[in-house]
Amino acid sequence: MDLTNHFLIAMPSLQDSSFKRSVVYVCEHNDEGAMGVVVNVPIDISLTNMLEQLDLERSLPVTQAQRLDQPVFNGGPVSSDRGFVLHNHGGVFSSSIQVTPHLSVTTSKDILAILGSDDSPEKFLVALGYAGWDAGQLEQELVDNHWLTIEADPAILFDTPINERWQKAVAKLGINAANLSIDKGHA
Repeated sequence: MDLTNHFLIAMPSLQDSSFKRSVVYVCEHNDEGAMGVVVNVPIDISLTNMLEQLDLERSLPVTQAQRLDQPVFNGGPVSSDRGFVLHNHGGVFSSSIQVTPHLSVTTSKDILAILGSDDSPEKFLVALGYAGWDAGQLEQELVDNHWLTIEADPAILFDTPINERWQKAVAKLGINAANLSIDKGHA
């Protein structure tokens, strides 16, 4: 099983505060474990404010400031001081992993220095921290009915209002979220 480029959609029974009603974009999943970024839990700082606090040297001027007027996300409970940028392609950065032909995750600061400029990726979101699972851990959580899975949809990732992402991801499965139970079990 490879859930790379899939959403993990938290079941209502998952009450862990890090993942309650979360949508996690899985960036990597293999025999060694999995890594993903929560994409629907904003923190109380805007991307503009975060970039100002970082005091980055910009080689290009900000020409699209409105694109920086978005929240930073709580990407997960691991390494919350580390940034992750999910983005469509646009530029070559020193620390990027190409997840699909159209989507990458970058952890280097060089991408931050161009966000909002003419060289910025067209679509992006910034998260602090990530969600990580050791070998077999995510698979066990799936068996325990903590998550629903579906292939990731860039429209949910980048174009859907944050407070609607969980519900829209559930709806892509053909399920009405109101019909999901907090009880778990096996048929």
